[in-house]
Amino acid sequence: MIDFIKNLASEAAQMTLKMFPAMGSSDIEFKNDKDIVTKVDKAVEDFIISSIKAKYPDHNIYAEESGRHLNGSDYCWIIDPIDGTTSFVHGQPFYSVSIALYRNGEPLLGVVAAPKLGEIFWAEKGKGAFVNGERIHVSSRDKLINSVLSTGFACVRAGDQVNNLPRFSRVVPKIRGVRRYGSAALDMAYVACGRLEGFWEMRLNLYDIAAGVLLVKEAGGDVCDFSGSPTFPENGTVATNGLITKELLSLM
Repeated sequence: MIDFIKNLASEAAQMTLKMFPAMGSSDIEFKNDKDIVTKVDKAVEDFIISSIKAKYPDHNIYAEESGRHLNGSDYCWIIDPIDGTTSFVHGQPFYSVSIALYRNGEPLLGVVAAPKLGEIFWAEKGKGAFVNGERIHVSSRDKLINSVLSTGFACVRAGDQVNNLPRFSRVVPKIRGVRRYGSAALDMAYVACGRLEGFWEMRLNLYDIAAGVLLVKEAGGDVCDFSGSPTFPENGTVATNGLITKELLSLM
């Protein structure tokens, strides 16, 4: 299965690169004033789903654009065809294709492909995490002041009254630096490979983080909600190298 999901993510990633040059304003739709979807999102998702159904017709599927395809299986494929559509539309490199396989609610496989960056991250439960064939591990920095973190503002984009801005104001003075990549899947992949010490965000969906969760855990890190419990993403999502978790949660 790991070869299947890696190849699938790689092919989907190449689709985004091939389809981008021909994309025009008429190919962009608005879910709301700030949240967009493109014909490429839909085409990539259709390709991924059809490929999965051809090989595993009895498996469940949960995809961002088309929702849930339920067959009563213990297995569920969780798909975000383009995580970071805004970056994709604006020609920025920080977007990704995210595919995960869960069994009875637990992650088994996860792949995050970053087409413009030429990287593919993957993890298999109990077998570690990798990028482009090289094993990866979370960083060893153990204090917030020495850490670089990333976050996002899906809650602001959605117009939520309770949003990430107060937490952002509390965290930023306590860390070395903050980054805003625009793809939660990529943020978590960067935690897994040690480029970031941590990531937090509100109002994410499971398809945003499904692959990233396994990447972080197999690379030796932590994933939890804002209180340190496993009820993410409903109650916020925090991913860290495991060494700054307690200090970061104190600011959530």
